[in-house]
Amino acid sequence: MSQEERGRALSSSVLVLNRHYMALRVITARRAFILLYREAAEVIDIEDGQFCNYDFNSWCELSQLRSVEPHHDDDWVRAVQFDIQVPRIIRLVRFDKQYTTNVRLNRRTLFARDGHCCQYCGQSLPPSQLSLDHVVPRSKGGPTTWENVVASCVKCNTKKGGRTPQEARMNLRTEPGRPSQNPIMTVKLSNPKYESWKTFLPKSRGANDGA
Repeated sequence: MSQEERGRALSSSVLVLNRHYMALRVITARRAFILLYREAAEVIDIEDGQFCNYDFNSWCELSQLRSVEPHHDDDWVRAVQFDIQVPRIIRLVRFDKQYTTNVRLNRRTLFARDGHCCQYCGQSLPPSQLSLDHVVPRSKGGPTTWENVVASCVKCNTKKGGRTPQEARMNLRTEPGRPSQNPIMTVKLSNPKYESWKTFLPKSRGANDGA
């Protein structure tokens, strides 16, 4: 396993549940392994349609068995003597609180809500080619809120300038709104790797589904 592959695996996403199996947030595999090693969390894994719990040591043992015939969707990290499978879900064994559903507005969560698409022309772009656009410009008193900010490509943002969509004769593809849960979690569900997350994540509603 190359350093690049190892780094990619450690940066992959892991869903965190509280003690009562309620979804809290998404963290990196690197952070998840630290929590497992400190016995602050356990792995939740699906076997034959059933959820099974593993502490760090038993997960390492299971990983050794699975490494003989690994699944193509699995991520692996090379330890000193063997490979460890990256878990998709961990459960905090002592944390029973639930985080607020007030999702923080930033570039990552906004672009995830809008599906990494410009909300004017509909073009799908990487985050580096997207910007935040205030529907009602800040110069006109527009606030930085979920209901007034959308993802926009540079071309559309420049064309719109300091005008409202109506003034610029540009149409929004969807009505922006506040998501009910972290959009980053929802975006991951389109990847077969994170199929197991669906059990713990209710269907969210945001700008792209009529919220």
